[in-house]
Amino acid sequence: MDKGSWKHSLLLAVVLASTYAEASFSWHMDDFIQAVKQVEDGVPGLGPVAVLKRLRHAAGLNDALIQYFLRAAESGGAEMDVSLLSFVTKAVHHRVTEENQEEGVVLTPDGTTVALTPLLLGLEAGFLSKTKDRVRGLLKLTFTKDLESHPLSHHPLSHHLGPDGCWDNVSSPQVFTLLDQPGVLTTAQINGGMDGFILGTEIAFPSTSGRPLKLSGILTEYYCHNLEVGGVDVAPRLISRRRRENFRELGVPSITARQVVKSVEKQRRVMALKKMDSKTKKQLMTLVKEGVKEFVQEYLECPPIIPRCMWGAKPYKGTPTNLTLPLPFLYIHHTATPSDPCLTFQQCSADMRSMQRFHQDDRGWDDIGYSFVAGSDGNIYEGRGWLQRGAHTLGHNSVGFGVSFIGDYTSRLPSQHAMGLVRDQLASCAVGGGRLEANFTLQGHRQVVNTSCPGDTFYNEITGWEHFGEVKK
Repeated sequence: MDKGSWKHSLLLAVVLASTYAEASFSWHMDDFIQAVKQVEDGVPGLGPVAVLKRLRHAAGLNDALIQYFLRAAESGGAEMDVSLLSFVTKAVHHRVTEENQEEGVVLTPDGTTVALTPLLLGLEAGFLSKTKDRVRGLLKLTFTKDLESHPLSHHPLSHHLGPDGCWDNVSSPQVFTLLDQPGVLTTAQINGGMDGFILGTEIAFPSTSGRPLKLSGILTEYYCHNLEVGGVDVAPRLISRRRRENFRELGVPSITARQVVKSVEKQRRVMALKKMDSKTKKQLMTLVKEGVKEFVQEYLECPPIIPRCMWGAKPYKGTPTNLTLPLPFLYIHHTATPSDPCLTFQQCSADMRSMQRFHQDDRGWDDIGYSFVAGSDGNIYEGRGWLQRGAHTLGHNSVGFGVSFIGDYTSRLPSQHAMGLVRDQLASCAVGGGRLEANFTLQGHRQVVNTSCPGDTFYNEITGWEHFGEVKK
């Protein structure tokens, strides 16, 4: 083989390897963890910090702010093969395209989507921390890093954060499309930021004995924990399903707008940018004040809500009737079928599709009857949502939302975590968002007329919820 043919064959092999890698991997956290394992296996004995630096180097994350807090982006050993490098670069590099497709995000096993950049930066900051007060640069690297680069005029005060989005395929996700125009930070960036902050803090000051030896192990423990029969009630503290409660417990909601603005000013100095004038600083303060308020309301007071497109909902039949908000009632149900609690995003999604088929095909309704449905996997699932009238409580559908727990609870109770999602978070979310009246009434719907049925325990357990007799559409 002559020299020219050899070079041609080598180039073809590289192209085929790259094409194969892109076809074999999806944008799922499981696949990203497998890529991390390949990086670890490629250089035996490579520690988590070195692996994080290699990932950061591959993604080109090496601006002045990152160098200031995380040191130079050294590759940490031999270069990755071309296929692995291509996957890591696309997986970590974050951007939103003109078609509203968000890149640099992955679908996690719990059904939520996270941006990898703030997650990985938070982890690295945690490993490098040597102080005993707060992890150096953690807030800046996970949340405020992108604030300065967004023109303030492009973000009206009514839309700072979000939105969430949907994958083209939850089994092998390839394209993630936002449900609306992006704010300063998308939901995936906020999820990644919270995870990076939580894990960075935990790694810096572990509550258990020692730190995990491998980055792949840290990610697996956090994102891939399989729930047992008791659901989240008996799950470890440090898992992604507990993201919002862990973030609240770190005291982060107390962060003020002034702290965030100071953080942006700090990063401008580090990056040798021009100092903000008083007008720009005032604009930023207004933006951040509204953003912090929105963040607390939508991401800490509200539970994680899985959009219809993520659980595979069929379209509404006909023309929906909009509700007039706020409403005075919240009606609580539990399903007879499915009778068992769902413990995974996949099973809960299948149960949602099953109920929608039953309501549309067997009962002839326009859609699944409930406004929202609570799984035992740590999520709330969107039914007809906040705006459309449901079919859950005969004669009362126009004055209240209907929320059902997946499972038959005539002789047992849902998990405490699932009940808390509805009683404490969804209700508070509805009031804070102007969907429920502040003095709304909670009422429970029994599945049978007999007033002595064991199912009364379900409603009695949730203090203050009144019984509401058998109701149909």
